[in-house]
Amino acid sequence: MSKCDNCTLDVEKICKDSNVPFNNNVDYCVGTGRFGLGLAKEYLEELKFVQEEIGFKHMRGHGIFTDDTAIYHEYEEDGVTKIEYNYTYLDRIIDEYLAVNIRPFLELGFMPEKLASGTQTIFYWKGNTTPPASYEKWCDMVIALLSHLIDRYGKNEVLSWPIEVWNEPNLPGFWEHADMQEYFKLFKETFLAIKNYNEAFKVGGPAVCGVRDEEWIRSFLDFCKENKLHPDFITRHHYTIELPERIGHYDYSKLMDAEEGFKNLQSSRDIIDSFEEYKGLPIHITEFSSSYTPKGVIHDTNLNAALMARQLSRLGDMNESYSYWTFGDVFEEQGVPFTLFHGGFGLVAAYSIPKPTFWTFKFYKDLKEKGLNCVCKDDNKVIVRTKNGYAGIVWNDSPDSVYNKRLCFECDEPEYTLIAKTVDPYTTNPLKTWHDLGEPSSLAKEQINLIKGSSNPLITSSRPKSCDGRVEFNINLRRDGILYFELIASKLTPDRGFDYKKAISTR
Repeated sequence: MSKCDNCTLDVEKICKDSNVPFNNNVDYCVGTGRFGLGLAKEYLEELKFVQEEIGFKHMRGHGIFTDDTAIYHEYEEDGVTKIEYNYTYLDRIIDEYLAVNIRPFLELGFMPEKLASGTQTIFYWKGNTTPPASYEKWCDMVIALLSHLIDRYGKNEVLSWPIEVWNEPNLPGFWEHADMQEYFKLFKETFLAIKNYNEAFKVGGPAVCGVRDEEWIRSFLDFCKENKLHPDFITRHHYTIELPERIGHYDYSKLMDAEEGFKNLQSSRDIIDSFEEYKGLPIHITEFSSSYTPKGVIHDTNLNAALMARQLSRLGDMNESYSYWTFGDVFEEQGVPFTLFHGGFGLVAAYSIPKPTFWTFKFYKDLKEKGLNCVCKDDNKVIVRTKNGYAGIVWNDSPDSVYNKRLCFECDEPEYTLIAKTVDPYTTNPLKTWHDLGEPSSLAKEQINLIKGSSNPLITSSRPKSCDGRVEFNINLRRDGILYFELIASKLTPDRGFDYKKAISTR
C-alpha cells in the first residue's frame, strides 16, 4: 500500500499474476417457498426474470410431499387400504423449472396427512412435521417419486439432482420434539432405500439450523459411522441475526458479528474433517440470508445487499455451495403479505422488482462468468482477472459513511474502458421510492413503473489511460453501497469526422 502522488488516498496495487483462492459458486442453488407455489403465475414470472438475469442451476424448497401437491393418496378397496400416487402438479411444476433451465435440489418433506404419525403442522399452509406412521410406506413413496421422475425426465437428468432428507430437524417446529434419534432413523431408512434403488443418487442431511448445530452434526456423523452409512454431502443453514423484535407485521433484528458466523461455519467443516471416514465431505448450505423470518425488514434494504456481498466472498472458503433463501417474494409461511415491501426473503419483490440484494447476486454471477483467476480478496472487495482486463465487486457494509480507496492495476494495453455499476441507498432504492409514494398496499401501474425504475444500478463509464503499465482509479462508495466494475482493454475507433469532445462542447 502506498500514497497516490496527486491525492491523499492510499493506493493498492493489483497484480495481474496474483492467484487468490476464491470458490465463487453463487449460482449453484437458490431457495423457494413450498413446492406448490410453482403453480402460481406471479411466482413463475419472478422465476423467469431471475433466471434470465442471473441463472441458477438448482432450486430448493419445502413441501414436495405436502398435500397441496397431492402426490400421496390412500383409498379402501374390498376392505383393504391401498396407495396410489398423483404426479399431475409435480409434473407441471418441474416442467416449468426446466423451461427456465433450473433443476430441483430435492428436499424430501413434509409428511402427507394420511401418512403422518401425528397432527403437528407448521406455517400458514400447514405442512405436517411428524414422522411417518409407516417407514415402509414413506420409503415406497420416495422411490416411487424418483422412479416417476426418471421415467419422465431421463436417468442422467434426474441423477444430477441432489437429495436432502427433511428440513431443520433440530427445531421442534420442523420435526416433532426435535427428536434426534427419530430423525436419524428417517435418514437411515431413506438413504438406504434410495441407494438400493440407484446408488448413483447423491443424498445428504441433516439440514440443521442454529440450535445445537455442532452437537447435531457430530452426532449425525457418529450415527452414520456406526451404521456404515456414507452420506454424499452434509447440509446446514446459515443466518446472521439475533432473535428479532416483532412489531405489527414486521420483524426487526440485530445483526450478529459476521466473523462469529464464519467461525460457526468453520466449526462444521472441522467436525466433518475430524472423522477419517468423512474428511473432505462437501458441505452445502441449503439456506442462508441475514434474517430467518419472512417479515425481516432488512431483506428489502441496501444494507442487506452489502452484507450479502461479504457473505458471498467467503462462503465458498469452507462450503461447496450456498443457497440464498429465496429467489422471490411469492412466499406464504406466515400468511399472504399485506404490502409490496414487507421484509420478504426474495431477491425480487412482486412485479419482478429487483431489490438491492438481487444485484449482489447478479454481480457475483457476472464475476464468475468473466473471471479467469482471483487476484484480490479482502474484507471489502473481490477482484478477478478477465481475458481483456479486470472485474471486481466492492462493498461498504460498515457504519462508516464512505469507503474511499485508489486501486492501481497492472495493465498491458494503452487504453481501457471502465464501466462501473453502483447500488446504494441514493442510486438504487425501490424501498425508499415505495415509502415516498406513501407505502401503498395496492399499486397503480404508474407507481409500479416508478418503483421499478428506481431499482436499477447507476451506470457510469470512462476511458482511463495506461501509464507506465498501470491504470489507476478511485473507488468512492457510500455506506451500504456495492460497486461492480469492469476494466476492459479497448481502442477508440471513431468514424470519419467525429470528435466526441467537440460534439459535447458545441453551443
